[in-house]
Amino acid sequence: MPLIELERICFSYTPEDAPVLRDFSLSVEAGECVALRGDNGAGKTTLFRILNGLSFPQEGVYRFDGEAVTPALLKNQRRAKLFHKRIGYLFQNPDVMLFNASVREEIAFGPRQMGLPEAEIAARTADCLALFGLEPLADKAPYHLSGGQKKQVALAAVLSLNPEVLILDEPLAGLDARTRGRLLPLLAELRQAGKTLLVATHDEGLVEALDARTVRVGGMHNA
Repeated sequence: MPLIELERICFSYTPEDAPVLRDFSLSVEAGECVALRGDNGAGKTTLFRILNGLSFPQEGVYRFDGEAVTPALLKNQRRAKLFHKRIGYLFQNPDVMLFNASVREEIAFGPRQMGLPEAEIAARTADCLALFGLEPLADKAPYHLSGGQKKQVALAAVLSLNPEVLILDEPLAGLDARTRGRLLPLLAELRQAGKTLLVATHDEGLVEALDARTVRVGGMHNA
């Protein structure tokens, strides 16, 4: 059974608009890496919102680990928490993810929301700070950081929950060579460690490094 299954998904933001996604189907096995390709506006970000339960299709079915993901499912607080613990989402613009007073609190926020013990929260936060070399920035406010530093903090915050699935929207876009050189091997290590990755990218080097299966998004019929 696929971990992620989209069956003939259709989505429009308003009834008057043309569908952003039309008859889109996708099956992803646990541990697989899929690169979503398509022009800007093709529907990749909309697809990611559906996968994370932030939007719901008007037609078709989205199943995660065999269970249909619906508004009713995610209204159940316990089941919603379990769902969001298993899927981590890195937005293309990290500014929409960062709102805490310090980098340390940003990384700790997710585990704290999940109700983990404080000792576990502290350990995960320290591990993620070290993984990205962010210890010198731990007490700084995220809005004072550079774009590359914000991207690293946002990804560290996602990884602090140790999700099974990582959904990454242009993870290397706009980064300088040094930051790219840090993140590219890390993403490859996550792939090798068996994480399930869905990545929207125009970066051929990233697709090759992740040995990703390519899926095209856009056009009259997505598949």
